[in-house]
Amino acid sequence: MKAYLLPLSCGVALFVLCLGLGIFFVEQQFSYLACLLAVLGAISFSVLLRLITKRNLKVGRSSGLKRILIVERGRKLFFIICALIVSTAFISLSHYLVNLSNVRWDVTEYKQHTLSNNTMEYVSALTTEVKLTAFYVGMPPKYLQDILTEYERVSAGMIKTEVVDPVEQIAYAATFGNAINADERKVIVQSLGNRKEVDFSLKALSEDKLTNAIAGVSRAPRTVYFLTGHGEYLTSNQENTGLSKFKQLLSDNNIHSNTLMLGMTQSIPEDCDVLIIAGPKNQLSQTEETLITDYLSKGGDALFLIEHTLITSPDNPLSAEQLQKNPSLNGILNQWGLDVQSDIVVDFTNHVGGDVGTPATKNYQKHKAITEGLDYTFFVRPRSIRLLPQRRSSIKHAVIVSTASTENSWAETNRMLDIQYDPNTDTLGPVAFSYVVIDEKNAEHQQFPKSSDTRLIVFTDADFLTNVYINQYSNGQLALNLVNWLADLDYKTFVSAKEIKVERLDLTSKQKRQVIVVLFLLPFLLVIAGFVVWLKNHR
Repeated sequence: MKAYLLPLSCGVALFVLCLGLGIFFVEQQFSYLACLLAVLGAISFSVLLRLITKRNLKVGRSSGLKRILIVERGRKLFFIICALIVSTAFISLSHYLVNLSNVRWDVTEYKQHTLSNNTMEYVSALTTEVKLTAFYVGMPPKYLQDILTEYERVSAGMIKTEVVDPVEQIAYAATFGNAINADERKVIVQSLGNRKEVDFSLKALSEDKLTNAIAGVSRAPRTVYFLTGHGEYLTSNQENTGLSKFKQLLSDNNIHSNTLMLGMTQSIPEDCDVLIIAGPKNQLSQTEETLITDYLSKGGDALFLIEHTLITSPDNPLSAEQLQKNPSLNGILNQWGLDVQSDIVVDFTNHVGGDVGTPATKNYQKHKAITEGLDYTFFVRPRSIRLLPQRRSSIKHAVIVSTASTENSWAETNRMLDIQYDPNTDTLGPVAFSYVVIDEKNAEHQQFPKSSDTRLIVFTDADFLTNVYINQYSNGQLALNLVNWLADLDYKTFVSAKEIKVERLDLTSKQKRQVIVVLFLLPFLLVIAGFVVWLKNHR
């Protein structure tokens, strides 16, 4: 018998033994085939290994090298055992260190298994315990298990999660009320006695809704009031010129919206966290301006959205009534050092469509809560804003948005559609059309010693928040950032994410075991090959 046949036969016998055990693992029972292969492989391997050992001993005696052969074989066996121990230790230590690391590598197209920086920043700072109970009939998808695991990991134990099958665990599901049935898939979020539900029956569970629900149950919501009665954009209007989508975005981020007709109430409610004045077409009364000024002086926060000045052609001059439309609200803003101009900001380099009066820009002042991470935003015929030289020392100003270009943008004062830069009357770019103002309450300002700092933001455009534009570019995210900062929320708001298409391969338990066997046998074939070579070298 040729020398290499015995080692080769021994390797084949070992493979047959592993194949029999693999079939048993997949089928979860001893079939005739599994038993036959396992027994045949075990017997053959034992017999062949004994024959190889006897032959090696015989060769050793005939050559007088028995002792040397044994010592050499023992030395190589020792090195093999040491290599196995070191390899096992390396793999164990590397896995341990990987589990300790916060670094994750998500190669899915939509980053299904990775939480955003905003979520991680908020969740990691939680101080109250939150429980997430996901209801899913049957085997839950892998992405659902992964996202819940990530929330637990990032929160350092402040978030507890569980996945419940309402059919198998019907008694436990019933404790959550009649909102759960076999046709629904939802996550119940609970904390501090509060409860919110996130439904994902029709779409994949989205991170933004889940995080907003966590924020909603772990802290008090905020309330904003939209001023009405002067032709403002309405949150109830679902047409292109309405703010219904903006209201929905606020609601999704746990910010409640109410309307306020100040001419009737004669006061701003105590629960108003932010007053929003969204593009009034008509002048406010003196009484209303006084009420708003008092509200701001006492530490109130507000978002002013001033509409554009009206333009016309030389043969159609504006009437006195038209000149009063879209007021600048300078009667209020001048007290905080801002003066809205009656011009139109144009940009010939960066604009949307063919309208140079609709500048698109990424020229933002650096502000972590308001402008960080924004892509382009655009605005419809904004006005320029100037700082008044005479203002209180307690007032701090900062530009939020300016035009992107320098020489090709300016504040056009000609309202007769004759767009041409005039150095005597026009202001060359970059032109600022949005400011943030903080009025710090300090020892100099003792009128309301117990009030908080006044914070207000002024944009000379309201159209970018309307239903037709809010979902374009970063307009929606900017709008939420503005309200978020004014309301002093402790987490960053989220624009509703795009629909995630979950692409996954669902395997049965048997198919999973088959994959495990295949993955095991592939490297084990290399082990068998190495074993055969080792036997051959020790014949």
